[in-house]
Amino acid sequence: MIGISDIEAAAERIAGHVVRTPTVGSFGLSELLGVPVTTKLELLQRTGSFKARGATAKLLSLSEGELAAGVVAVSGGNHGIALAVMAAALDVKATVVMPRSAPARSIALVQATGASLRLTEDMPSAFALVKLLRDEGLTLVHPFDDPVVIAGQGTVGLEFAEDAGDLTDVLVSIGGGGLIAGIAAALHARRPGVRVWGVETEGAVAMTEALAAGGPVPVTPSSIVTTLSAPSVSQLTYDHVSALVTEVLTVPDREAVRGCLDLAEHAKVWTEPAAGCLLPAARQVLERVGDSARLGLVVCGGNATVGDIAGWSDEFGLR
Repeated sequence: MIGISDIEAAAERIAGHVVRTPTVGSFGLSELLGVPVTTKLELLQRTGSFKARGATAKLLSLSEGELAAGVVAVSGGNHGIALAVMAAALDVKATVVMPRSAPARSIALVQATGASLRLTEDMPSAFALVKLLRDEGLTLVHPFDDPVVIAGQGTVGLEFAEDAGDLTDVLVSIGGGGLIAGIAAALHARRPGVRVWGVETEGAVAMTEALAAGGPVPVTPSSIVTTLSAPSVSQLTYDHVSALVTEVLTVPDREAVRGCLDLAEHAKVWTEPAAGCLLPAARQVLERVGDSARLGLVVCGGNATVGDIAGWSDEFGLR
């Protein structure tokens, strides 16, 4: 299990390379939900999501030999962007493997860094190709199955614990589980009374299925939210969630997109559906715990274009 000392060490390591993102109360979201809401704006992070933290922590932990071999990552979007950008900043050769369903903007941002981009048919085949490239000698920077990466993502929780006022419940999106594992570990140490809730979209339920099965199992992602579409969680992230997270909630893709529109209108921030799913989940939390809650939302990323949101809004009849 990741401890607070691991997260504090990661925070010291990545300082100066990433942004300490704002923690702000949202009057608009508080009015919308009827309870006080505080947001951690990781969409303002370098590369547009929290992923820069874990990628940087891992890169800075590698030996000269591991760096010289070049690094490789698999991603539905944000981890690939983060690794490509941060590797370029550190003059490290990077290879990024993404499914063809990854957002066009994510693909373009990876290509712009000069990283080698490999596209596959889907996420399971992307993970399979990365395993092959690792076996051929590249240094793997896994998006979530790595204690150093998880500790890096946990710095979000460390900052939230230090900067937020009183909170009762914090909501965190789940793909492979690295972000929620790190945040839950940080909050367990610094804010032990706070409940942590995970959020997945229907069609990207790797953690929900793992909890039902008693451990990681393969799933076939079908959600539009590629940044949450891990083909399975890891034993490491499962262990953290099963021990430290109150419950994992699921929301339909349509409601995740509606959440993006509500965040734009009420919170004045432009998010991707991986963050938009927090709002419908917050309503589920309030049904469970009542209106005395003080919510914290980890707004994990904003790498969606106007065209992306408009297209999904049309698809789901939201405009």
